[in-house]
Amino acid sequence: MNSPASALPAAPVTTASTPAVPVTIARGDGIGPEIMDAVLRILAEAGARLAPEDVQVGEKAYLAGRTSGIGEEAWASLRRTRVALKAPITTPTGTGYKSLNVTLRKTLGLYASVRPCASYAPFVPSLFTGLDVVIIRENEEDTYAGIEHRQTDEVYQCLKLITRPGCERICRYAFDHARRHGRRKVTCMVKDNIMKLTDGLFRKVFLETAAHYPEIQTEAMIIDIGTALLATDPLRFDVVVAPNLYGDIISDVAAQCAGSIGLAGSANIGEHCALFEAVHGSAPDIAGRGIANPSGLLEAACLMLVHIGQADVANRIRNAWLRTLEDGFATADIFRDAARQKKVGTAQFAEAVISRLGQEPRHLPRDAAPAPAAVPAAAATPPVSPTPKTLPEKILEGVDVFLHWSPARRDAAKLAERVQAALPAPLKLKMIANRGVLVWPEGRPEAFCTDHWRCRIIATGENPMRPRHIAEALLALEAHHLDVVKTENLYRFNGQPGYSLGQGE
Repeated sequence: MNSPASALPAAPVTTASTPAVPVTIARGDGIGPEIMDAVLRILAEAGARLAPEDVQVGEKAYLAGRTSGIGEEAWASLRRTRVALKAPITTPTGTGYKSLNVTLRKTLGLYASVRPCASYAPFVPSLFTGLDVVIIRENEEDTYAGIEHRQTDEVYQCLKLITRPGCERICRYAFDHARRHGRRKVTCMVKDNIMKLTDGLFRKVFLETAAHYPEIQTEAMIIDIGTALLATDPLRFDVVVAPNLYGDIISDVAAQCAGSIGLAGSANIGEHCALFEAVHGSAPDIAGRGIANPSGLLEAACLMLVHIGQADVANRIRNAWLRTLEDGFATADIFRDAARQKKVGTAQFAEAVISRLGQEPRHLPRDAAPAPAAVPAAAATPPVSPTPKTLPEKILEGVDVFLHWSPARRDAAKLAERVQAALPAPLKLKMIANRGVLVWPEGRPEAFCTDHWRCRIIATGENPMRPRHIAEALLALEAHHLDVVKTENLYRFNGQPGYSLGQGE
């Protein structure tokens, strides 16, 4: 069984002369301060060489007027240490507050989220014995770019942004992780049967990357069946890589299948910084009662220790933690059997782990950082810096104009008449869609329409589309009292359409 604590590269053994490593510590909100205190005590007793720098982030920072939940002194510490251990935080309800987690990931360039999930049955109730999977989630792009707009009375949009460099980076990380830890297979989960351009790009890059790792099995599947299989047959998976939103969802599914999301830690890795945190939230309903499980944050701390070169301390802690589970110590979230378990609080659980430092589990697999996997010379990873690519030929072909139009009777044919009457030569209306459904020409009366209409405009005959034509179209539509809320230029790249085709095209 591959150890969750070994989700990052193996590191040198810590000695008494090893200098203390500066680490930014964010105690968070809700149960955050109490589980952080427990974890830091375990780290100290285990011999971790740390120089902690405490910073304030989360609810107090929000309420002090910092809408991102973090102040300059915390940013200064993160830039200085480049390593952070963060407890869960609370984002105040209401508008105007940004997600601190997303802000940290994007600002620090933490492009890879690594979430190991393993079952500890029978000592922690689990749906599956032997579950051992690592979810690697792209951490910066997709719908988590947070670009949203209200465009009409009825319609809101969220932009999904997928980039080739982002796909290349996360897919390479997933395969490197599998190779480094002797994992046998990498699975990609996307929805490219529907989102053919964005998710299609992710899958394409995944398969391109897989060609450089011939010793690793590869599979790509649609996210809906992939999630179903992860929830019902997780032992078939080893490493799973996915875009941001899907990865967020399936990592929680895998953690819960393993036994409890409260046991899961995660690493957020960038080229220059790394942030480690528990997967669960701040649980304000049980804050201050001393009953929270510190295991998720402890797992994150072990990932951090491996990252900073103290893998031996991480192994020592995890073996003691595994022995603690075997000996029946359980916080309320994982307590199930009074005959086999002893219910304890946060501090008692930490004391149980500390008292077992130096011991190893008797039944669960012992934790040890794996040796690097042997790699055939022919399978050597190509250089990280990509070879310069020839820029594709890019030709403007038309424009999609989105209109806010809401008459009493939403008649697409009537809208088509108005748009056609407004457009100057050489432009013409090719189609109208509503919520992605073709409604003109050859629309169906059963189609439900909102007040948000996508009108595809192209140039007629042999006349090429020019940027000035788009400006002329917008001025003409405005003169005919049609409300334009958005435009998207339509391009072909090397002859291939760089946009979704409407029905009938």
